[in-house]
This record gives sequence, structure tokens and C-alpha cells, in this order.
Amino acid sequence: MISADNKVVLSSLLPGANGDATGSIGGLHSANRFWEGKMKFGLKSLLAGAAVAAALMCSSVIANAADIRIVAVTHGQANDPFWSVVKNGVNAAAKDMGVSVDYRAPETFDMVSMGQLIDAAVNQKPDGLIVSVPDASALGPSIKKAVAAGIPVISINSGSDVSKELGALLHVGQDEYTAGKAAGAKLHELGGKEGLCVNQEVGNVSLDLRCKGFADGFGGKVTVLPVSNDPADVRAKVKAALSSNTAVDTVMALGAGTAGEPSLAAVEDVGMTGKIKVATFDLSADFLKAVADGKAAFAIDQQQFLQGYLPVVFLANYAKYGLIPGGNVPSGPNLITKEKAAQVVDLSAKGIR
Repeated sequence: MISADNKVVLSSLLPGANGDATGSIGGLHSANRFWEGKMKFGLKSLLAGAAVAAALMCSSVIANAADIRIVAVTHGQANDPFWSVVKNGVNAAAKDMGVSVDYRAPETFDMVSMGQLIDAAVNQKPDGLIVSVPDASALGPSIKKAVAAGIPVISINSGSDVSKELGALLHVGQDEYTAGKAAGAKLHELGGKEGLCVNQEVGNVSLDLRCKGFADGFGGKVTVLPVSNDPADVRAKVKAALSSNTAVDTVMALGAGTAGEPSLAAVEDVGMTGKIKVATFDLSADFLKAVADGKAAFAIDQQQFLQGYLPVVFLANYAKYGLIPGGNVPSGPNLITKEKAAQVVDLSAKGIR
């Protein structure tokens, strides 16, 4: 609002403001020219200020790719072929984006050790953190600490249901319950009536969701068989379970290399190859060959290479440009049946599928 005093000052500055009609008209034109000049000057100042602000913002966002450091911490053990594919994806993206990525994992399925690895990563203040979340109650405090420190976090593989709650930007993976339910429905369609769900990582919430989904989709009786991630142990326990209960006609494994292949061997041990239906989550070259040969029903592909690859790309672009997808990215599930298996075998052997 312009005060009366200001009006006097302004009128004295405007040529032709002498009080008569001519002066009033001249004053009006002069006033228009006066305010047009002010507006042009103000607009130029505003644009100049915006340019400076944008430059300052860009200087804080855009970084030299070689200076970007990302840490990935997962629960995958070194002897699990599934996680070697995830790591291959991480390495490929690091090379493609020209950034540095440090991949870390505990020696065994150990949430205490994994939490310590996340804490150590936070202390190093990387430009981004990639984490799997098999146990949110155990890992949540460490992940929230990263978020509080201003480190962008993307969750992968497990933890789709808690990712946002923990403060992650997004999740790359599959909905495990939905995938399990689809697998159960397919095995029921194939004639299954009683099944085993072979769980090689007891305590991993994502695997629990797989078994629950499988049971709900299957509709028949389902027994969860806890095993270790030692293939010899899996084979022995599945064989014992099949020998003690001949009504079991379906085996759902939760990992191709660690549980799927040993389950196939156990079925062969009891002389029921082709009669007991075996399916697995995830892929391995040998299990896919069994699918192609009709010895196994199918494998569920969550495309774990993308779970390693995409978060590195996302975090690199976030560090450089402030760009990030607006939501979770589903990498699966995809059902690999006999018709598709032969096409995927070579890529699985190369550590891509």
C-alpha cells in the first residue's frame, strides 16, 4: 500500500503533474512509463537472482561422477549365486556411470553384523546407500541413522513393505507375497495337493512372505521346512521329509542354487523325478536346464541383476542432477517355464539372470 506521503513524493517526480487536466493526462502517461521501467528493472533483477540461485543449487547437486561414492550393504552370503548376480549388476552400473561403489555383506545371515556394516558405511558419509532389509526391526535404526545423516537410501530385494517407513527414497525388487501367491496358484493348477516350502534363511521376513503367499495361492496343505544355506543339508532334509510323508507332491524352494537344485536332487534320491513338482524362486543355470528338460516346473525370476544395477544409476543421477524416480521399481516376478527356460540359461550362466 502507498501512503499519502509517498503519493506526494511520487507526484513530484512525475513530469507534467501540475494539477490541470493536461498535467493530469501527462502525469498519467509519465506514471505508466515510470512503473513500466520499474517493472522491467524488477523483472531483470528477479531473473538475475533466480539465475544466481539456480547456479548455487546446481553447484550443490552436480558432482563429478568420479567423486561420487556409493556403498551397498546386503544380507547375501558369498556362497549364494543369487547375490553374485546382484553384485554383477552393481559393478556393471558403477562402470557405466563412472562412479565408485563398495559392495559389502556379512559372512553369514547375521543381522547384527549387517547393522554394523551399515553403521560403518554411514560414518564414511557416502553419496548414497543401497541396502536390503530382511529384518526391519534389526536394521531399521541403522537405516534411519543414514537418512538422518542426509544420506540418500534405496532399498533392494527385501523390505518393499517397510522401505518408505524407514525413509528410503524407493525400493527396487518384487512383492514377495504376491510372487509366492502366483507360484502357489500355478502349482495348484498343475495338480499339486500337498506341498513343502523349503526356507534356507529362517528369520528373513521376505522368505516368510514367500511361503505365506505360496500357501495362500496353493490352497492345499503346506509345511514350511527350515534348512540352512548348505546345499548338502537342504538335500538331506528334503529327502527325509519326502521319505516320511509320501503325500507330498509339490516342493517350493526359495532360492535356486541353495535350495532349488538340492531339492531336485532329493526328489531324484527318492525316485520321484517328474512325479513330485519342484519350483523355485530365483534362477540358476542348472535349475533352468531342469525346467527345460521337464524335471522341474518353473522358476520365478525377480531379475536381481536390475536390483544391483538400477539403484547405482538412480543414486548417481541423484547426486549429479537431483533426479530420482517417483516410486518403487518392480523388478519381478516373471515366471520362467519350460517354453522360456532355454532362452535364459546362457544369461544365467553368465551371471546376468
